[in-house]
Formats: sequence, structure tokens, C-alpha cells
Amino acid sequence: MAQAYMLIQTEVGMAEAVTKAVSGIDGVVRVDTVTGPYDVVVLTEASTGDPLGHAVVSRVQRVAGITRTLTCSILKL
Repeated sequence: MAQAYMLIQTEVGMAEAVTKAVSGIDGVVRVDTVTGPYDVVVLTEASTGDPLGHAVVSRVQRVAGITRTLTCSILKL
């Protein structure tokens, strides 16, 4: 199982709309609106890393109102 956190910056006033839109994407496990340099944190999950990048991350990045994302893959040490 591949998992990653996505840190999302949104346009001003768009955090709530982005949170709602992202939460409906398959592979999104959890979505939280947060304070700080990022507005939304998303936990994503897929069976392997390749579907995670193509199916989940790319769909999240296309949501209207997102200005920047940072994807952090979760390591199993």
C-alpha cells in the first residue's frame, strides 16, 4: 500500500471549496483544513506508488482553487 500526504495551498477564500472537492476523489483517505503556510492537508492511498501518482495526485492537482501542492510519500522504515 502506497500512501502520501499532499500539502495544498489555495487561492484566498478557497480552502473550504477545495476541501469539499478533494474529499470526493477516489484514493483520498482524509482531508483537513489547517493553518500555516498550507491550507489543506490530504492523506492519499493506492495499491502501489504508480497509481498513487497518476490516479490520485494528478486528479487532486486539477481541482479549481489550488495554487500549489507538495506531495510527501510515506516511508515504511
